Amino acid sequence: MHHCERSVLMTTLLITSLATGGVAADPSRPGTEGNGLTENESATLWSRDADEYLGQDTFRQRYGDSRTAVHQLANGTDITFKRPPGTAATWTRNDFEDLNAGGSETSVYPTHATLEDGVFIEDAHATIFAVNPSTRGHLEPNETPLYIAPSGTMRGFIDYRVRVPEDRTSGNTTIEWSLTEHEIEDIQLQTGDETIAKEAASHTPTLDYNLEDDGSTTLSLEAEIHTRLKKTTRIDRGNETDVRVSYRTESVTVSDSIDVEIYDLSASSYYAEYPNGDTGVAIFQSRPWQGYTLTADGESRVRGVWRFYTARNTNWDTLIHSSRTDSTAVDSDAIPVAVHAYPSRIGPRAEPVRAGPEIIDTWGTERPAPGETIGENVNIEVVNQSYTTTYGVAVRAESVDRDALHVAGIVRGVNASIDEPDAGSERQLRRSNLSVEILEQNQSQATLRIELRDAQTGAPITLADRYRWLPIGGNSRNGYITIAEKRVETNTSGVALVTLDQPGIYTAQYHPGSWIGHNPAYVSDTATTRWHPLGTIDGWFALFFEVGWHLIPFFVMFYAGRRLLRMLGPEEIFQRKP
Repeated sequence: MHHCERSVLMTTLLITSLATGGVAADPSRPGTEGNGLTENESATLWSRDADEYLGQDTFRQRYGDSRTAVHQLANGTDITFKRPPGTAATWTRNDFEDLNAGGSETSVYPTHATLEDGVFIEDAHATIFAVNPSTRGHLEPNETPLYIAPSGTMRGFIDYRVRVPEDRTSGNTTIEWSLTEHEIEDIQLQTGDETIAKEAASHTPTLDYNLEDDGSTTLSLEAEIHTRLKKTTRIDRGNETDVRVSYRTESVTVSDSIDVEIYDLSASSYYAEYPNGDTGVAIFQSRPWQGYTLTADGESRVRGVWRFYTARNTNWDTLIHSSRTDSTAVDSDAIPVAVHAYPSRIGPRAEPVRAGPEIIDTWGTERPAPGETIGENVNIEVVNQSYTTTYGVAVRAESVDRDALHVAGIVRGVNASIDEPDAGSERQLRRSNLSVEILEQNQSQATLRIELRDAQTGAPITLADRYRWLPIGGNSRNGYITIAEKRVETNTSGVALVTLDQPGIYTAQYHPGSWIGHNPAYVSDTATTRWHPLGTIDGWFALFFEVGWHLIPFFVMFYAGRRLLRMLGPEEIFQRKP
């Protein structure tokens, strides 16, 4: 019955709060609270706020001061990032200090908290506030994992209230109750049955953890709440009073858990040297990752499909202050902010944009767009159709410093260790030799012979292999040749035949498969040929015959006209003058 009444009360509180504007749908005005951030940094945090742009004059009238350009931009749209920003963790860490418990007679808890009741302990809870560093990934509609760094910090909130029975008198007997002690004990952070961090009594525990295993797990915050009450019974016997003292103790276990993905990167690298001296680099990682830099100064870089935004955890917009007599919903003074990763329509990019590396290949898993997982009031350039996760990105660059290769993940501060390249990671990248000649032709069509060979060894390059390559390490050869809007593949002799029925100049181009999956690999080549029916004796004969055939009517008309003039015209027309 007690739980049912609480549920009704909670619903009433939330409806009332929404109706009166009490729920913190928008955080405090950016810049009014530092929390370790500048005003510009603070303005970028709130991707879930209502983007109702205010003009400078209206803003100045409402708040009495001006704002920065970044603040003005954030007031009308949401700001996204190329890399996971540190601002969310800074805000969360500092705002967490404003989270206060209610004392023995009042329990403070967010609306999503799981409450536990005992005989004396009521509205008890342990609720995870935030885990940092972390990033919420929006992979697809039913998959939004929380990626956490192998080493980080979990912050939680624990509170409760103690129901001390009222004193009562019945006849000559009086029973009095008093609270002698209450405390939080045995705060633990666990994964499964393993305890990975502990802390002494605290309403706002901060637990540092280190996790060695990669993969999925569940983080659980658990604590024991202990209370001790004194019961004094007084019996009035006239001339004397009997006093009996006893103690009642109670312990309640509270907990909260969250499913996480331990995010630890280990990337594989592949290299190739182009004939002109350029360097090819490919990095592969089997989980979402941000990108990598190619030079020590970090100026030359490439990133995949993922971009980032920051948004508050709306579960903490409202706190309930529950006492013995009533409950009140108030705006929270502590709001955690999280980093979110999403697939962007901008797609993979290399920097500098024009003078930087060239992206030559990407690969990954095709997934549906994340859709509604982004949430309301988040205005970002998220993909609206299926996309490729870009688990691998290959580039061609003029200059690459292998010792300076730096691979960054989607969780702030998590960088990949690059595995030592093995013998198979170096690709031979050779020139190809493409040739085209007219094999047969007549007045209506021509057959072209296209030949593709290794320019270094002269060996034929076979493309008509039905076993398609894996992203990295495949043995079969991918690629094709285009000519006259046709796509052809060479046989085991490196030859392909193409039939044309329209005269013209034709250019064949070899589109090699990525060097990542081939060894040796090849660069592109082109060859040009010209075909026209007049290129053969039969063609000339056919031309003369066709022209003559079309001229017959004109000869007939000329002859007939001449005969008519002889018969009907003056004779002197056809007579020669002396």
